[in-house]
Amino acid sequence: MAELPHIIRGVDHVAFPTFDPAATVAFYRDVLGFPVVHSICAAGWGPERHPDFIHFFFDIGNGDRIAFFYYFGFEPPRGGSKGDVYARFDDDAPNFFVTSRHLALHVDSEADLLEYRRRLDNSRWPVELQLQHETIESIYTHDPNGYFFEITRALRPVTPPEDLDANLTVDALVEVVGGPDVSMAALLARKAELIVERAAGWEPAKR
Repeated sequence: MAELPHIIRGVDHVAFPTFDPAATVAFYRDVLGFPVVHSICAAGWGPERHPDFIHFFFDIGNGDRIAFFYYFGFEPPRGGSKGDVYARFDDDAPNFFVTSRHLALHVDSEADLLEYRRRLDNSRWPVELQLQHETIESIYTHDPNGYFFEITRALRPVTPPEDLDANLTVDALVEVVGGPDVSMAALLARKAELIVERAAGWEPAKR
């Protein structure tokens, strides 16, 4: 059998859930200096009773990113140390929490993505989902170990206004999780206030 070309271009992102988005932002952005480069506000997404969530991304260099999911109203189990929260939680965790932890690899084109879909569909691990969302198109399956696995391609470049929007979202999230109303509605309201507060300092868009 002829050797197939190697067309994966490396890690697009690796993703994890977080119970503490404020500390996560402080660690990755403020301490390590990884810029916030993308965020997704997902309200009413997924199957019935799926919680609203924020999915936010940090640039870790070389075109790679680390991403986190924060689920509104979803609390960690009580007791024990922070380090074993996720290990202890897995036995009772809903599927969305477990599958939020995944590796995403990226390819350059639709043709490359479809080539990997062909390979997977002809294997014991066929593609379970193909989806266009935000600025990417992805295929998903589970690997032989049960880990959720994604291959993705960019639909278009991410623009500077979208980077700005991601930072507004994350700054609003950090504030909201420390207040009395931790919800998507509160986050969007605070984000709108931040836009008004900061708009005077923004440069006009170039025509």
